[in-house]
Amino acid sequence: MADIEAVRAALSRIVDPARGEDILSAGMVKGLAVRDGAVSFVLEVDPARASGMEPLRKAAEAAAASVEGVTGVSAILTAHAPQGTARQAPKMAVPDLGLKDFTPKPKAPEGPQPLPGVRHVVAIASGKGGVGKSTVSSNLAVALAARGLRVGLLDADVYGPSQPRMLGITGRPSAPSPGVILPLRNHGVAVMSLGFMVEEGEALVWRGPMLMGALQQMLAQVQWGTLDVLLIDLPPGTGDVQMTLCQKTEVAGAVIVSTPQDIALIDARKGIDMFNRMGTPILGLVENMASFVCDGCGKAHHPFGHGGARKEAEKLRVPFLGEIPLHLGIRVAGDAGAPIVAQKPESEEAKAFWSIADGLVATLAARG
Repeated sequence: MADIEAVRAALSRIVDPARGEDILSAGMVKGLAVRDGAVSFVLEVDPARASGMEPLRKAAEAAAASVEGVTGVSAILTAHAPQGTARQAPKMAVPDLGLKDFTPKPKAPEGPQPLPGVRHVVAIASGKGGVGKSTVSSNLAVALAARGLRVGLLDADVYGPSQPRMLGITGRPSAPSPGVILPLRNHGVAVMSLGFMVEEGEALVWRGPMLMGALQQMLAQVQWGTLDVLLIDLPPGTGDVQMTLCQKTEVAGAVIVSTPQDIALIDARKGIDMFNRMGTPILGLVENMASFVCDGCGKAHHPFGHGGARKEAEKLRVPFLGEIPLHLGIRVAGDAGAPIVAQKPESEEAKAFWSIADGLVATLAARG
């Protein structure tokens, strides 16, 4: 098995010609990790030089790959401005995930494009964080796969990629040929996430252009095969990732996740408005954490209110896909890497996800 100190030694032999110092001593190597023979790190460079740093990244990647026991290397190039200084977006290529080179075509087709082999691309979105969007995404993906559909899940929540944990997947994707990334699989779902490229507690400190480039690279290079549905777990809000997805990819529609709380619904409305402006249909609303049943008295309680998402769906004339209870079992199952629909498919708390999955299938079928 590869030793991290041996990898450090190899990287210390790579010299940045502009600085005359090796990349390790210069502090350019961030987040170095070795896991089951797979090496991953970020090469942080001066934004002004970012466009010409790809050869240095490749040299660092090759050096790490030469270490005995290394089975693969993921080297990500990023640019970071010192604190207190203004930063201009550098002219740079699409961020490299460290698997194979990806160069966009000089004249890309205009407008949203279909993903080869994928029948429906469905965005799972929320106006704000903390409403359980990723939990809904993982359970919905597993439920759809259990219903016999060919399902993929792209974890595009680059600020907090949680699908590797929720779906119980470790390791890193392989790249059998240039421009091809093979997703990992579990519970019948093909999965791709930036969480496979970095350590679980490591933050991706990227600005908009880097995020958009990473999303396009994952969409363009991942070999999903033939899928009935590709779910995309988006970051919360109405930012660059959401806009890039809708502008570059044919999206069948978006599922909006919210709690019943008024403050969450305010932000959910903003998310709906953004998709409407982008011309992306709203496939439905999901009310998460709708209620919990007290173990002691057996009574249903509604800590965040009740029925807010249903009323919003009726107001906007979009499908209401269902309510999901606030239940300890759902959280425990997700933390354990086996969504509740896989761990306890017959449980009361799992029934909500089965119903939402069936509702989504019906909505997609009605749209053709």
